[in-house]
Amino acid sequence: MSFGDPNNPYGQQPGQPPQGGQPPQGEPGYGYPQQPPQGQPGYGYPQQPPQGQPGYGYPQQAPGTLQANNGYINVPVLGTVQVASMGRRLGARCIDGAAIFVVYLIFSAIGVAGAMGVADSADDCGSSLDPGYQSCMNDVGSGFFVTMLGMMALLGLITLLYEWLMISLVGATLGKMALGLKVVKENTGMNPGLGAGFIRWIIPIVGAFLCYIGAVLVYLSPFFDNSGKLQGWHDRAAGTLVIKK
Repeated sequence: MSFGDPNNPYGQQPGQPPQGGQPPQGEPGYGYPQQPPQGQPGYGYPQQPPQGQPGYGYPQQAPGTLQANNGYINVPVLGTVQVASMGRRLGARCIDGAAIFVVYLIFSAIGVAGAMGVADSADDCGSSLDPGYQSCMNDVGSGFFVTMLGMMALLGLITLLYEWLMISLVGATLGKMALGLKVVKENTGMNPGLGAGFIRWIIPIVGAFLCYIGAVLVYLSPFFDNSGKLQGWHDRAAGTLVIKK
């Protein structure tokens, strides 16, 4: 005996799934997953964020931001790169210092030899009783001072050209090349250029006038950077970033 609706071909109570496990077409069945209407979001279904809009839970990779503070950063053109560690940077600085020291020794030897040659010319001034002796000795002293000052200026120029031009145009000195490091503009990923390279070079030099304490603080300043990018004061001023290639 059936108590169902005589017009119901399945002979089932309304709202119950028919025999065979398939609900009638057009009627929702209990226990069966429902497809949301077209164009409407359905509960329990992952939603895609609208084009051009950030979605909750979707990782955003904006340029210049660290990824999970793991030492990797997004840089335009280069993509995700690793920030150079302070150990590598210190090693590169030591290599550069050794290379510059060798150049200093060579030019200092040339300068001392020239100064000694000027000093030897004092013998040509004769005795202190000669009328032109004092004037001759003054000329010798001036020549010695000018020779040594010229050598110091030449050494400073070599240091400037080495650090400034190589960082500006190549992005790395010999020490950084040896340890696989490079200096890039943070907002473009390109070489710093002459302007940024000069700013990055001049700040430690200005600090060196304070008994070199200021320069040491500049080179140690990446330790004070709480952004995780290990940018020193000279890097922040120049807008640069030291990365591992």
